[in-house]
Amino acid sequence: MTTIYDVPASALISKAAQQLKKEECITPPEWAVYVKTGVHKEMPPSSEDWWYVRCASILRRVYIDGPVGVSRLRSFYGGRESRGSQPERFSKGSGSIIREAVQQLEKAGYIRSMKGGRVISPQGQSFLDNIANELKKEFVKEISTLEKY
Repeated sequence: MTTIYDVPASALISKAAQQLKKEECITPPEWAVYVKTGVHKEMPPSSEDWWYVRCASILRRVYIDGPVGVSRLRSFYGGRESRGSQPERFSKGSGSIIREAVQQLEKAGYIRSMKGGRVISPQGQSFLDNIANELKKEFVKEISTLEKY
């Protein structure tokens, strides 16, 4: 049985983002065009599909970290904030982006809420595991074609 631990995270997230783009429940809010992803960023994301990539990444983090809240996810998506001539400091990522993404993933049925935070639902787990299985098959096929060289 293939799980998300068997494939590279970047490939899993990009493939899951493509699949989430087809979902009706997952759509970027109107304000997503203008917003930065945290205090530590200077510019908003340049990619047009950044919302779907963030949703896929959050779904993966909830799968791995298991009951998790918005505050812990903010820490994961934070970074080093430039404060001019003062030493740099860590700052958390945007809570509004994470909160909205988690609510959309809950509405789609991939995440469910518990007392300790949010956890992956069986539907969300099978969604990510199926994507991981497809990716693993592609990687095995790619390796077998490269072995003849």
